[in-house]
Amino acid sequence: MLLNVLTDTTNEVDEIIQNVEGVDWQKVLDAIINWCTSTGIKLVIGIFVLIIGFRIISFITKRIYKKLHKRGVDETIARVSTQTIRIILKFIILICIVGYVGIETASISACIASLGVGISLAVQGTLSNFAGGVIIIIMRPFRIGAYITSNGESGTVEDIKLFYTHIVTPDNRTIMIPNGALANGVIVNNSLKDTRRVDVVMGVSYSTNIELAKNLISKVCENNSLILKEPKVFVDIIEFGESSIDIVCRAWCKNADYWPVKFYLLNEIKNEFDLNGIEIPFKQIDVNIKASENRE
Repeated sequence: MLLNVLTDTTNEVDEIIQNVEGVDWQKVLDAIINWCTSTGIKLVIGIFVLIIGFRIISFITKRIYKKLHKRGVDETIARVSTQTIRIILKFIILICIVGYVGIETASISACIASLGVGISLAVQGTLSNFAGGVIIIIMRPFRIGAYITSNGESGTVEDIKLFYTHIVTPDNRTIMIPNGALANGVIVNNSLKDTRRVDVVMGVSYSTNIELAKNLISKVCENNSLILKEPKVFVDIIEFGESSIDIVCRAWCKNADYWPVKFYLLNEIKNEFDLNGIEIPFKQIDVNIKASENRE
């Protein structure tokens, strides 16, 4: 049995050697040389042109972005338009190189179309983000640099991409919000207007002289140059709470000064109340312990 196996193996090796010996190596060499002198050279030239073309496109789009920036074009429009131009030009030059090398572009187009249908069914959420990005770019509910609140997140808009919007929170965290959720949700744009109202509510005890408390709050507002004279500061009772009378202070300032004014009012009103003996009540729990006698 072992002898039969060795004999079969020897016969197979002999057939392979005969097939190899029957190959016209000159023709193989000629075919390789022919490919290298035609398609191979085209492939090398195509790769070289592709690299140079991509670099030229990046250079041109950067120049376009700088020109738009110098002319005062909105930052959102400048960034998105240059990114779109860069992608389109790179795609065009890639198709041209493929056609130059000799690959049939018609078949590639058919494959891309089929692939696009499959991908569109698989990534409907991603396509909705793309549509949301287009809506945000066209409608411009906010711009780069604006401070917005949406989907439970707040921050300054750092960049607007086709699929995601990047915002930076006050503690320097970067959050990427899908454009689909932004376009279909509620957006609070805190930077759209030049001025903004600062609301501070202070609770005082029921025994407090209300007119004195209101005058002290008004005095604090008058001492800060960041608070605008028009519209006038509004100070009055807003609610009678369970344990306090709530006084609201509504002061207007420039948008950029919102937080400095907010912190100033909270600190200075508290200091003025302390200096004038005005109590700010807080919830307290009285616990009474009743001694029980041990009876037999």
